[in-house]
Amino acid sequence: MKKILVVIAVLFSTTLMAQDVKPTFEKQGNAIKGTFFHENGEIRQQGFYNKEGKLHGVWKAYDATGKKIAMGRYDNGVKIGKWFFWGADKLSEVNYSKNQIADVTTWSNKDNVVVNYNN
Repeated sequence: MKKILVVIAVLFSTTLMAQDVKPTFEKQGNAIKGTFFHENGEIRQQGFYNKEGKLHGVWKAYDATGKKIAMGRYDNGVKIGKWFFWGADKLSEVNYSKNQIADVTTWSNKDNVVVNYNN
């Protein structure tokens, strides 16, 4: 009986500590703004859905410390145009055409280009 109580107590405490931070959804005009979180509460991704429930408009992704790591645009669920991906010492610009990568350009701090993390 004691073993069962210990197992239940361990499972219960582990469940409390491992709870996910639930995403939030809020209506803004004809769109729904979705915000997804890291376990520490920082924003992981944020963007919009259209009335059909497809990704639409600007989407941004952040690391667990709140630094922006990606930004791009969707049109009815399809990646379009320029997307930017920030790394520790580089910035990649990815151009999408019809939801496929058309070309990639990467700059690094070694090239004397500032890699900007501003939100």
